[in-house]
Parts: sequence; structure tokens; C-alpha cells
Amino acid sequence: PTIPLKAAIMPGEMSKEATMESLSYRGNTGNTMGISTVGFRSEKRNPGEWQDSNYQKYYQSFVDRENSQKVRKDTQSMIKETEALTQKNQAQSTKKLKERLHDINFWKTELEREIQDVLDETDLLCAQKVRLENALMATEIPLHIATDNLNCRRRRYGVDLVEDDVELGLLKEVDIINKVQDLLKRTIEQSDKQIKLNRAAKESLEMDWSDKKEADEIDAVCANLRNGNTNKQFHAGVARFQEIQSTPESWAQNSHDNIVRAEHERMASQQLRQLIDNILVDTSRDMREQADIVEVAFQRRIEELIDAKAKLEDNLKKTCGEIAQQEKNIEDLRAAIKAKDDPLKVAQTRLYNRQSRPNVDLCRDPAQYNLIGEVQDISNSMDALTQELTMSENQLKDLMDTRMALEKEIQMKKNSIFIDKDKCVPHRDRYPTTLKLQGYQNS
Repeated sequence: PTIPLKAAIMPGEMSKEATMESLSYRGNTGNTMGISTVGFRSEKRNPGEWQDSNYQKYYQSFVDRENSQKVRKDTQSMIKETEALTQKNQAQSTKKLKERLHDINFWKTELEREIQDVLDETDLLCAQKVRLENALMATEIPLHIATDNLNCRRRRYGVDLVEDDVELGLLKEVDIINKVQDLLKRTIEQSDKQIKLNRAAKESLEMDWSDKKEADEIDAVCANLRNGNTNKQFHAGVARFQEIQSTPESWAQNSHDNIVRAEHERMASQQLRQLIDNILVDTSRDMREQADIVEVAFQRRIEELIDAKAKLEDNLKKTCGEIAQQEKNIEDLRAAIKAKDDPLKVAQTRLYNRQSRPNVDLCRDPAQYNLIGEVQDISNSMDALTQELTMSENQLKDLMDTRMALEKEIQMKKNSIFIDKDKCVPHRDRYPTTLKLQGYQNS
């Protein structure tokens, strides 16, 4: 408020003014020369101006003190307000950081769970892939058995070289095994692709989890940072949004998409594992059923051969009784034929023994061709002798022809019986079990 100048003067100061007025110069007391000019210099002020100057200084001092008091009061109020606002904002930021930490930990937990689920599922699928590989290796033995049976039965000759039920069954068995191998190989390739997809999804989850872990550590430091900490400093220009920053929605959506993708691959992996189970069960059943069919056909065929051989031997016996009357010719004939038995046995024994050569050593080498030629030559020699005897002894021609035919037929039956009974059927005892065909055991 505006205060009159005189009102601002203290009572003591008013008494001094009155005293000064009473002591003021009032007339000439001496020489008029010079005295008339005293007090009229230009730089001097009159008492009234002096008083006004003092009053002005008093007033200005009062105004400045009042303004200063107001400023001090406003300053203290502003300090309190800014301090409260700063603490409020800092507390709010700390709260938001803790909420952010909660969100990060939530997604970290979800990612960890899904990573473990994908890892477990991938391990299960890898185990199924091992089963497929074991089953594929297990099919090699049945394929080798069936192929070896077919090759052995090609050594039948004459009328016995027939496309019987055993032959058809073996051909079908080879076809089934080949189809099973193709199916298992395709399934293994599909398993490899799915395993790669699982691992790619797991890698995405792990990358996301790693980012979340790093962000969690950074935000944990920020949330625990206080005014009294020493690891703080000024960073100019950081109070702005970066262009590459994501939004909370896109941030959460990224983790959600990674988890959904991993779940999709995991479900596809589970379906593939179920498919693998079905494939292994079906293929092992098909192979085992066909193997049983072939073995039954072998038994039936062996019984037929044995029966045919017995009948042929009976007829041969009767024929020999008829020609027994021709002692000399019969003895000569027998001697000639008998002379070829040992070389024939030697050649056939050599062939038989050489059939036991292992793996790739079972080779059609020159010795093999020579032995086969030897057997053929011996047979041809026997035929020639028989024909010569027949021509020289017309009376025994029919009997000798019949005898030779019966002997050949019996030999063919023996050969066929030997191949089927002694070579093929024992070899089939190595046929894998159902567990091996389903991949539960290594071959």
C-alpha cells in the first residue's frame, strides 16, 4: 500500500525538523557583500528537497522489502510444489516400471513354459525318428531273405522251375518291403523337416526370452534407482521417443505370435508322432502277414514236392524191377551211369559248399561257371550214355528212358526240396520280430 512520505517519518524525526526550521538563517548579520549570495549555489538543495529525498529512499526500501518478502513466500511455495510434483512423478514412474517388470516376467514365464514344451516335444519326435530309422534298417533283413529265396529258387530246373504260390508270395513280399522302405524314408524326411521347424520356433522363443531377460534386468535397475544412488548422471536429449520403438500392443503381440507359432509346430509334431506310430504298426503288420503267407506256402510246396518225390521213387523201383532181367546190360548201364555219380556229386557239392560264401563273395566267378558247366556236361554225358544204350538195346529202350526220366525227375524234386526246405526256410528264421519292425530295437 502507498504510504504518505510524512506518515513514514518517526516521531523523533519530526522534532528534528522543527528544530532545524527554528535555526534557519533569517537575515543579514554582517557585510552585505557576499552574504547575499550564500546558500544560492546551483549544486545545493533546499531542506525540502533533502527531506523529499530521504522520504523517497525510505519508501523505496519499504517497497523492496515487501516485494522481497512476497518473492520469498512465492519461492518457498514453488519449491514445495515442484518437490511434491517431482516426488509424485518419480513414484508414478517407479510404479509403472514395477508394473512393466510384472508384464515382462509374465511373458518370460510363458516363453519359458513354451520353450520347455517345444523342447520336450522335439525330443519325443527325435525318438520317433530313431524308431523310423531302426525300422528302416530292420527291413533290410526281410528284403535280403526274400531276395535270397528268389535267387535260390532260380536254381530249380526243369518242370520244377514253376511260378508257384511261393514264387508269387516272395515277389509280393519284396514289393511290400520296397513300398515300406519308401514310406519310411519319406516319413523320416518329414520328421527332419518338422524337427527343423520345431527348433526354429524354439530359437524364436529363446531370442524373445533373451530380450525379455535383458529388458527385465534393465528395468529392474531402473525401478531400484533412487535419488541417493551414485550411478546416476545427466543424459541430454534422452527425453524423447525413438523411431524404432514398439508399442505395448505390438510388444505383447510379438510374444503372443511366437508362442502361437510354437504351439502350432508342437501340435503338428504331435500329429506327426501319432502318424509315425500308425505307420510303424501298419507296415510291421503288413510285412509280418505277408511273411506268414510265404512260410505257409513254403510248407505246402515242400509237402507237395515230398509227395511227388515219393511217388516217383515208387515208379522208379517198379521200373528197375522190370529191367532187372537184363542183368548184363543193366549192370553195364548202371556202371556207366554210376561212374558219373562221383564227379557229379563232387561238382554239386562244390556248388553247394560255394553257396555258403558270405555277402559279396557269393560271386558268379569263372569257377562258378565252370562248375555249373561241369554239372551240365556230366548230365549230358549221362544222357548220351543212356541214349547209346537205348539205341543198342531196343528192348530196354522204353524201360531205360522211363528210368532215366524218373531219376531226373527225382533229382529235380530232391533239388527243389533241398532249395525250399534246407536253404529257404531256415534262412527265414532270421526274419525280424514285430518289435524290431516297429523300431523299438536296433537291428
